[in-house]
Amino acid sequence: MTNLLVILNVLVVLGLVVSAILAIHFENLLSSVIALGVTGLFAAAEFLLLHAPDVAISEAAVGAALTPLIFIVTLRKIKGGDGK
Repeated sequence: MTNLLVILNVLVVLGLVVSAILAIHFENLLSSVIALGVTGLFAAAEFLLLHAPDVAISEAAVGAALTPLIFIVTLRKIKGGDGK
């Protein structure tokens, strides 16, 4: 059972690192914001695996939902929706 949990933990951390690198790598700002939201989801999953459900809920609400939403609305207002 612990081996399965370790494998799941490693996969979540690997997904966290890959999505963070993609958020930096993308030239399209909208794609970067979406990758940032995925990074927040992986962080929330990691907090859940570490038995911190209150922090996981906060991270899912702020890091995966609210922050990307604010960035997307800002991009739409500033750039007119093209995201470049």
